[in-house]
Amino acid sequence: MKSFSPTDLSERDNYKFLIGGIIPRPIAFVTTESIDGILNGAPFSYFNIITANPPMISISVQRQAGKQKDTARNAIEKNEFVVHIVDELNVEAINKTAAALPPNESEVQLAGLTPVDSVKISVPGVKEAKIRLECKLEQAIPLGTNNEACDLLIGKIVHYHIDEAIYENGRIDSNGLKAVSRLAGDHYAKIGEIFTIERPK
Repeated sequence: MKSFSPTDLSERDNYKFLIGGIIPRPIAFVTTESIDGILNGAPFSYFNIITANPPMISISVQRQAGKQKDTARNAIEKNEFVVHIVDELNVEAINKTAAALPPNESEVQLAGLTPVDSVKISVPGVKEAKIRLECKLEQAIPLGTNNEACDLLIGKIVHYHIDEAIYENGRIDSNGLKAVSRLAGDHYAKIGEIFTIERPK
């Protein structure tokens, strides 16, 4: 087995080990709105659950040369955002939103996605997702040397939207959701074979 110290590696090499080894990663498509009313949308695979009581999720928004991305800036300025689960039907459109656009242009419009009003917050979501999570910003934590690496957004879910086709008796049908996950490079993965192992009591 090869061994490496992160401090001996370049940022790019650390990145390659992380995205190649920590797989599969769920993908959050996040919509935010600028103070000028521009609807921003971008996918993030540094994303997961924090706690269920209250329901909270985390998204790490990497900075570019120490500069905040639109998603982090908008979420912090308005204290709210919407998280969508990326699936087999919307992944192509959502991939288009990864394009680097100026703050005054909407990735949602570029990708041909359909804005839909939220219930508890002012930021719209998009219709094409089977699951939408309306979030209030609980905390934004800048990380890295001189806070230049990323903005860790912690969102408290204030409203769920779940497609009726995948909802049954308080549970979500993972086969019906058809979520996709992020691997390294340009690669994604489908759910694939599901197997069961009983947890110890």
